[in-house]
Amino acid sequence: MAMERATLEAYLREAFPDAQITLTDLAGDNDHWQAEIVSETFRGKSRVAQHQAVYAALKGRMGGVLHALALTTRAPA
Repeated sequence: MAMERATLEAYLREAFPDAQITLTDLAGDNDHWQAEIVSETFRGKSRVAQHQAVYAALKGRMGGVLHALALTTRAPA
């Protein structure tokens, strides 16, 4: 299974409406994504907590519909 860019972005925008989100399809198959998410929501949170918030935003689809997601998360400078 795969997740289309629009679907992935919709999940992320719902959870992080203020974010700057950059998505890259690493393999051209809608199944291996890289996401860079810059959001004020992440300020003061550990990288683990930031990534957990992203996985929660995907509502259980990580590892199923979405096979791989390389994450870069941070608060704005």
